Amino acid sequence: MTETKHHQILIIGGGTGGITVASSLRRRAGGRNLDIAILEPTERHYYQPAFTLVGAGVQTLAQNRREMGSLIPPQVSWIKDAASALEPNQNRVQLASGDTLTYDYLVLSPGLEMNWDGVEGLGATLGANGVCSNYEPEQTGYTWECIQGLKAGAKVLFTQPPLPFKCPGAPQKIAYLTADHLRKRGILGQCELHFLLHAPGIFAVPFFAKELVKVAERYGIHVHYQHNLVSIDGAAKRATFEVTGEGEGAAEKVSFDFDMIHVTPPQRTPDAVRTSPLVNQGGFVDVDQGSLAHVNYKNVFALGDAGSTPNSKTAAAVRKQGPVVVANLLRLLDGKEIEGGYDGYASCPLTTSLGKAI
Repeated sequence: MTETKHHQILIIGGGTGGITVASSLRRRAGGRNLDIAILEPTERHYYQPAFTLVGAGVQTLAQNRREMGSLIPPQVSWIKDAASALEPNQNRVQLASGDTLTYDYLVLSPGLEMNWDGVEGLGATLGANGVCSNYEPEQTGYTWECIQGLKAGAKVLFTQPPLPFKCPGAPQKIAYLTADHLRKRGILGQCELHFLLHAPGIFAVPFFAKELVKVAERYGIHVHYQHNLVSIDGAAKRATFEVTGEGEGAAEKVSFDFDMIHVTPPQRTPDAVRTSPLVNQGGFVDVDQGSLAHVNYKNVFALGDAGSTPNSKTAAAVRKQGPVVVANLLRLLDGKEIEGGYDGYASCPLTTSLGKAI
């Protein structure tokens, strides 16, 4: 039998953004008796910024995993369910279980989902045939297995899709850490490494891009700009890329053989978000970039990867976005107008070798 429950503040997502907002609201509640709930179906919380280190054999996945219940603040309800539909005109969320939640205020921090089917053949071969990805926690161990198995003469590919996606530095970091590992084994010069990215530059900020080009050159990594992965034949160990850029007609396609390929998959907001009235044309929650309030629904906020703000999608951005969302929620509860405050801050520590970063 289905039921409907109401919460004053409903937070969708138990990741960094959702936990940050819930915890801060509890600390700053003052005399307010806040009714806060987090909607999150998973039992485990992962510290995603460390996935590259797990894939490079520096840490274990267990070191970066916590039970969700240990992180949700006291006096915050945990609803172990998933949203199936968002209905902001009715201040309502439909759940996968068939139940319904209503709210006074909604905070969206659902993160992004990996679109493995966005690359033909990827889903079928991921975790086998040398096809790995640090963007799936349970696959990080296979990345390290693949790196350890590389021998002299190996061909290794690293891919980066079109933005936006989580942690724009991660596709490069695993390339550099792999190269560093091969260097220490004395076989770097005997291997062929390629970094293939959709963008026309190695990094969006020219000051850092200039230095990262030098890092790639130092390792002998061949960088291919405007190359977007479109298909993988795992059994044949062959990857096909579309060469983008200026010009008329269909894009050219080129293929590379590989012994190992680390794939950064295309990414998107979860279905319930992407099919709701809350998103812009790109499928991201359409918020004011200063206040993080929705442009049309003033009782809805978003932070983290699913929001439309033009900053890099990093946990560091959430660190600065969280206080803005919390302050504006408290202002609304006190009958005041919301304010701006988020200035686009993000941070991307780019590991260039073990113990070194930009």
